Amino acid sequence: MRGIRSTVPRALNAGAKIDCVDNTGARVVEIISVKGYRGVKNRHPRAGIGDMCVVSVKKGTPEMRKQILLAVVVRQKQELRRPDGLRVSFEDNAVVIVDKDGIPKGTDFKGPVAREAAERYPKIGTTASMVM
Repeated sequence: MRGIRSTVPRALNAGAKIDCVDNTGARVVEIISVKGYRGVKNRHPRAGIGDMCVVSVKKGTPEMRKQILLAVVVRQKQELRRPDGLRVSFEDNAVVIVDKDGIPKGTDFKGPVAREAAERYPKIGTTASMVM
């Protein structure tokens, strides 16, 4: 896992319900916490593109439901600014389920993946059909 060059606004609060866009069987997940989040006391953790989160599966196949897993945020609605001045925003918020090393459990992702997430987790970048 590498650092991100651009400053990504952390737009997803703990407790947010987000679409899971891989083929693991999870459809909707809820963010419980964010790995590596360093904030002020009593402040809820927030996540942005490229952040690894601890999530709970809310909708999906019966085997996947109620499981606690790790996921990486690959899209967010909130606009982010890249170092070259380009501003990027997506139509929805999305995550993919990964293991502790950042290797995705699914083999197919629906929709594009942000370049920031693909740079930070190379296996996500190679699995994705489209990197923006």
